[in-house]
Amino acid sequence: MKLTREQAAGRIMVALDYPEAAAAEKLIAELQGIPCYMKVGMQLFYAAGPSFVESLKKRGYYVFLDVKMHDIPNTVKGGANSVTKLGVDMFNVHAAGGSAMLEAALEGVESALGTGMKKPAVIAVTQLTSTNLAMLNEQIGIPGTVEEAVLRYAKLTKAAGLDGVVASPSEVEAIKSACGTSFQTVTPGIRPAGADVNDQSRIMTPIEALRQGTDFMVIGRPITAAPSPRAALESIIEELVAYE
Repeated sequence: MKLTREQAAGRIMVALDYPEAAAAEKLIAELQGIPCYMKVGMQLFYAAGPSFVESLKKRGYYVFLDVKMHDIPNTVKGGANSVTKLGVDMFNVHAAGGSAMLEAALEGVESALGTGMKKPAVIAVTQLTSTNLAMLNEQIGIPGTVEEAVLRYAKLTKAAGLDGVVASPSEVEAIKSACGTSFQTVTPGIRPAGADVNDQSRIMTPIEALRQGTDFMVIGRPITAAPSPRAALESIIEELVAYE
C-alpha cells in the first residue's frame, strides 16, 4: 500500500532522548507541523515528569511513553493506570514479566478510562535491539536464537491481549506470521542508509523495515543529531512516500 505523507509521518516515532525538557523543546519546535509520534523515554520522563507528556498532548502530538514497566503485577497495574490518565497514545511493558503482569497492565488501563478518554495501545518489549546471540544465551540465560526468544514473547503478549510488541525490524515478518497482521510492531534499530549504527546490533533502513511490514519505526539520533533535524525527518518521510 502506497503511503500518503501524513501516513508516512505517522509511522515514525522520533525518540526524544534528551536529559531535560529544554533540549527536547528545541527539537519539537523545529519539527512543528510534522504529524509524527514523539517517543518519551525514561531519561526525559524522569527529568521532565508527567507535565511534559501532558504538554505534548495539548499540542496535538501522538505520544509513545517508553518506560518499559517490569515489576510485580499490582505495581504494573498502578503504573498503567497512572500513564493512561496522562492521555498517552501508547506505552510499553516488558514481556519478560509474564502473563499475570501483562494482564495487570490492561487492568490498569481499564480502571483509568473515563468518559471520552482514548484507550492507549499497550505493547510489550521482547528483546532489546542491543541484544545479540551471545548476550541472550550467556548473560540473560535464554537458550536458542534471538528470533526464537522474540517469537516466544510475542505469542505470550498476544495471548495476554496486548496490542503488539517492540522488536527489531528483522523479526517483524515472523511476528506478523505468528500473531497476525493486526498485531502491531514497533521497531527501534532504524538507521537511514549511511547513518551510524551506534549501540544497536539488529538494524534496518526505513524502507527495509517498511518492506518487512512494520507499523512504527523508532528513529532517534539520525534525526535528533542531524545538522538539520527537520530536513532529516522530511527526507525519511519522502523516502517512505516514494516506496511502491
